[in-house]
Amino acid sequence: MKATAIKSLAAAFALCAFAGAASAQDASLSVEDPWVRATVPNQHATGVFMRLTSAAPGRLVAVESQAAKHVEIHEMAMQDNVMKMRQVPGIDLPAGQAVELKPGGYHVMLIDLARQIAPGEHIALTLVVEDARRQQRRVAVDAVARPLNATAAPAAGHGH
Repeated sequence: MKATAIKSLAAAFALCAFAGAASAQDASLSVEDPWVRATVPNQHATGVFMRLTSAAPGRLVAVESQAAKHVEIHEMAMQDNVMKMRQVPGIDLPAGQAVELKPGGYHVMLIDLARQIAPGEHIALTLVVEDARRQQRRVAVDAVARPLNATAAPAAGHGH
């Protein structure tokens, strides 16, 4: 019985090691500092921000989350001296270049929220990225909610 348990445990560790190696090889998209702005009661939408770096040319074409009925990719831009937000069909991800999704620029909008999002809460997202051959892959992301007044990443040395 003890030998069987040890063999089962060894097999489980081997499987985990293989799975980790497979995901590392497939990880051609780096997602850094994903965060979502916390909300107040009855707030219906909020923004999600992160830094994306793709090893090969690609395009972020969609984002999915159970936290909201609708998830859209948006851009903030000056138009006639007024800052305006508009939905965009995607964001180009040039090979090796970081693309910032940040307040005042490209970002993801969670619309018709399922509930209030509290600071420190984790929100699951799925990024849908299309490569040059138009093949799509899905990348799971865990975004941490920051307070309403958050505008960027915490100061260096204060991250978790």
